[in-house]
Amino acid sequence: MDTLKHLSPFIAVAAQLQPADMGTLASAGFRSVINNRPDNEGEGQPSSADMEAAAQASGLEYHYLPVVSGQISDADVSAFTELLNQVRGPVLAFCRTGTRSTSLWALSEAHHLDPVVLLNSARASGYDISGLAQRLEQRWQKAPVTVPQTSTSPTQRYDVLVVGGGAAGCAVTASLLQREPHLRIAVVEPREHHYYQPGWTLVGAGIFDRARTERSMALCIPHGAQWIRAAVAGFEPEQQCVVLEDGNRVGYRALIVCPGLSLHWDAVEGLKETLGKNGVTSNYQFELAPYTWQLVQSLRHGRALFTQPPMPIKCAGAPQKAMYLSCDWWQKQGVLPDIDVEFCTAGAVLFGVPAFVPPLMKYVERYNAQLNFNTTLTAVDGPARKAWFNQVDATGNTQVIEKSFDFLHAVPNQRAPEFIRQSPLANAEGWVEADHETLRHPRYGNLFSLGDVCAAPNAKTAAAVRKQAPVVAENVIAVLAGKGPRALYDGYGSCPLTVERGKVVLAEFGYGGKLLPTFPLDPTVPRRSAWDLKVKLMPSIYFDMMLRGREWLAKPKRLPHEPAAVEAAAACDFGKEQGK
Repeated sequence: MDTLKHLSPFIAVAAQLQPADMGTLASAGFRSVINNRPDNEGEGQPSSADMEAAAQASGLEYHYLPVVSGQISDADVSAFTELLNQVRGPVLAFCRTGTRSTSLWALSEAHHLDPVVLLNSARASGYDISGLAQRLEQRWQKAPVTVPQTSTSPTQRYDVLVVGGGAAGCAVTASLLQREPHLRIAVVEPREHHYYQPGWTLVGAGIFDRARTERSMALCIPHGAQWIRAAVAGFEPEQQCVVLEDGNRVGYRALIVCPGLSLHWDAVEGLKETLGKNGVTSNYQFELAPYTWQLVQSLRHGRALFTQPPMPIKCAGAPQKAMYLSCDWWQKQGVLPDIDVEFCTAGAVLFGVPAFVPPLMKYVERYNAQLNFNTTLTAVDGPARKAWFNQVDATGNTQVIEKSFDFLHAVPNQRAPEFIRQSPLANAEGWVEADHETLRHPRYGNLFSLGDVCAAPNAKTAAAVRKQAPVVAENVIAVLAGKGPRALYDGYGSCPLTVERGKVVLAEFGYGGKLLPTFPLDPTVPRRSAWDLKVKLMPSIYFDMMLRGREWLAKPKRLPHEPAAVEAAAACDFGKEQGK
């Protein structure tokens, strides 16, 4: 509810609400709710029917007026105006980020309010709707609309446009500005908070406080870049434009796509409904990691299940890290012999890089954990404390296995965000296509990707981003200069496997499982020094170095300087891409 913004005494707007927020709105004095977001627009989005039921249960009027992202029509504005004339106030309108609802409000009021006033009111609430200035002016003058309802020309154009303000977006922006401080760069990111997600495993083990992993997005966007606080609705790579949720188009010379991935909780029947209660938790969500620690502390006997879904997922070692740290606590408390621990993974092996399996198996045996390979969580009944799995045997036959539990750490299926999956940038699996070494899109020469959404077959970790960001930064600058990419990414990823409190197996590897240790030590040995690196140094390395463009031990490999003729050909190819 911290996204709620008052546009006037009568109306406020907010980003996506949850059914549980309806009671809070009613107690705050709101009388009506307007939902401007179409059903099934994004993962984890509650249905309009669920929102309506919750609103009515709290004594609120509920109205469903869905508007397609990036396509606010005059008919939408008229329907919103008519609705505002009917509903009881104060009223709360919401959509994915609040931008659509703010845009509808401004357009509905433009017939009697100065556009400057409307733009300033929206800006004061954190919404930049300057792309609507022409439509607002026309309504103010009561002149007929003579231009398309959504302009096809960009209202702004940047040297580099970055989609996503997470680890990848902030890191690559900082790396670019370290190299070329005068570049005009904008970062498109709707969220107000930035998270250090690698810390959530430690929150779930009582080692980190949750607040240590969260910072304001405004503090993380690198100085020198403009923050466009909006959601992306689509891409027009032939026109070098990105379409925002309000229909505004932003142009670019080079585009970097790194919005992260989406947690697909609905892939497991019943899981979303029971998260955070009935002994069901997940360190993959900021709000739930503290609940994991509560459950670990309270469990004295019974069955503890830890799951891992099909790949790809971010930080593939995190599901078993949760198991190791929980078992370490139970062992120290003397209750581990009374707890049956099972690790149910959809994969066929414990870890994808064979060199690290033997040291991990020693801890599996130490904690007496049962490994269930080729076992995929499909459904959960929280109140009944039961979970169901599809298990594939050696001959390929599948059977459904039912397991009771007292503790369930569930890891959700993961996929690219819908606006990526439905875009011309995606491959058949929905990820952004990219050359595995240069991270350049194979069909659009001025487009790059990195981070979790990138289709390169590397581990999806923050450590990978630390090595990818300088590669993309150098290659973007080369392309802007009319040259071909020269920096190469070797697939580096790192997974600090927290096998017990005080020891970590620092798994560092690249493409094909090649070991790429940073330090001249056997990487398969659990070490105290690796624990200190993970717990004491990594948060500072992340926030104060990686997000600031300080590329410690991250200098990219480069191709030899290209002959002038080759560079000229690369420039010609880029020009052809721009002219498409």
